[in-house]
Amino acid sequence: MSNAPRLNLADTAYTRLRDDLFEFRLLPGDRFTETEVAQRLGVSRTPVRQALFRLEREGHVEVATRNGWRVLPLDFDRYDQLYDVRMILELAAVQRLCVQQPAPDLHELQTIWLVAPADRQRDPQVVARLDENFHEILMAATGNQELARIFHDVTERIRIIRRLDFTKPERIQHTYDEHAQILRTVLARRPEQAVMLLRSHIETSKAEVKKITLHRLHQARRVG
Repeated sequence: MSNAPRLNLADTAYTRLRDDLFEFRLLPGDRFTETEVAQRLGVSRTPVRQALFRLEREGHVEVATRNGWRVLPLDFDRYDQLYDVRMILELAAVQRLCVQQPAPDLHELQTIWLVAPADRQRDPQVVARLDENFHEILMAATGNQELARIFHDVTERIRIIRRLDFTKPERIQHTYDEHAQILRTVLARRPEQAVMLLRSHIETSKAEVKKITLHRLHQARRVG
């Protein structure tokens, strides 16, 4: 029990720092110290250090000096490789779902994605969470816990750019349309069509987030 407040502070520091990275308030190449962050967040250095080690494991920052850190450059080659891993895992999952016996229960996804356009979410942050949930539920529905765990790890590592896919209203609408098509095809148990639709969905998303990320980064540098 005595560790709970410290862990909560570390989680809070992690969330704040991650948001700074995701919103490009901390830019690739920026340097800062644990002391500076602790003062800004109003906490001690211990939870800040715990948060930074977590971000380091996720590939966002690195130790620069004894008390200093640096934001790592965006490595698009690495993101391409992670998207390739994501593609392999998801295509294997939908193929399995289309032939799985008994048929997977995807009712939760149907209530979210098979809705009228007027009932669709429009908040980018909400849609980003729902999008992650869509793909993770598909993985979990295979019943393979290790597959779902590996996929979750990949999702965590590409979140910094993937979430930007929902900053444009048209991308939100396309996501709803594409998820609905994928879901209907899986429910109809048509593996070839499901694979084709999912492949196109992931490739389009990857191209869009790269373009948006570069644009947002350029804007942040101009303002800074």
